[in-house]
Amino acid sequence: MKMIDLTIPLGIATPPWPTYEPLQVKYFKRLAPNGANGQLVTHSNHLGTHLDGEIHFHTPGKDIASLDMDFLVHEAAVVDLSDCAADYDVYTSQMVEERVEVREGDILIIHTGYHHFGWDMPTANEIRYMVMHPGPDREFADWAKKKKLRWIGVDCGSADHPMNTIIRDWMPRQAKQAEKVFQKKFHQSLAQFYDDTKYQLMHLEMFPYGIIHAECLGGEMDLLLNRRVNVGFFPWRFVDGESSIGRCVAMVEDDEYDELMKVKAGLPKTKFGDAFNPEHVERLNAISKSNLA
Repeated sequence: MKMIDLTIPLGIATPPWPTYEPLQVKYFKRLAPNGANGQLVTHSNHLGTHLDGEIHFHTPGKDIASLDMDFLVHEAAVVDLSDCAADYDVYTSQMVEERVEVREGDILIIHTGYHHFGWDMPTANEIRYMVMHPGPDREFADWAKKKKLRWIGVDCGSADHPMNTIIRDWMPRQAKQAEKVFQKKFHQSLAQFYDDTKYQLMHLEMFPYGIIHAECLGGEMDLLLNRRVNVGFFPWRFVDGESSIGRCVAMVEDDEYDELMKVKAGLPKTKFGDAFNPEHVERLNAISKSNLA
């Protein structure tokens, strides 16, 4: 069994969710004169690849330490939506099921393609990564409940559509762009489509059902699209933790790993050595250009 890393690199340049505390690191001792290096680290829980826990939004929910390993590690469906959903788009359960088999009780990993705009990528664009990525509507949330999904992972800033969060108020220029897309595609305003009854529904409406999510996935997920694979998320055993930074990996057999490494060899790499497929960016750019035309 071999591991494929689905985690983005974590450093002081990794952007947290807007307004949250970034990673801050300082040395409190050095090899000279102390004989060892030691660091102090300060950060919020919503930074880099992280798992939102139930009590992030649901007061009587579980803390991170209460999540069973059987819940965190399981079969997953990994779906690529970069060919159908781009800037400000809304993705649906139909889009998912047209591309991959999703079984009851699965983990669902959603590749929007927006990890290509993460800080570790040559096409990095923090605003696009956090503010312009696609997201779901209540139809998707209801489908996830019916499927009894364990947890959901996304390769962008939030499992919610950014215009269904406070970002809509914080980023008026991007909200104006999104308004144009929603009027064009749905013949509704943002305020009509995402009214107050839907606010942050992937958090507020899902966590009471135990369906939480990981955000800011990435790494080498481009090697594993539109297929089933075993996936695990490994947060801290964090008592009273509302969320946690962690490591997300896919697990494949040795012979398949060797084949995937051959594919990796033919792809460009980030400065940290992760393989990525630039065709996803080309697709997203084409769809986005049409959206905003």
